[in-house]
Amino acid sequence: MEALLLVAERGGPTMFARIGGMRALNRHYAPELNPKGKEPHWGRR
Repeated sequence: MEALLLVAERGGPTMFARIGGMRALNRHYAPELNPKGKEPHWGRR
């Protein structure tokens, strides 16, 4: 919120306000991790 107020009142860096807002909106989101991951590229051409 402080970053958003800084942008609104003094013309501060807008990217900090955007990052803070997105983190606040997505604070309960936990991405699912794939334990296998990506397939290795060895041997494929």
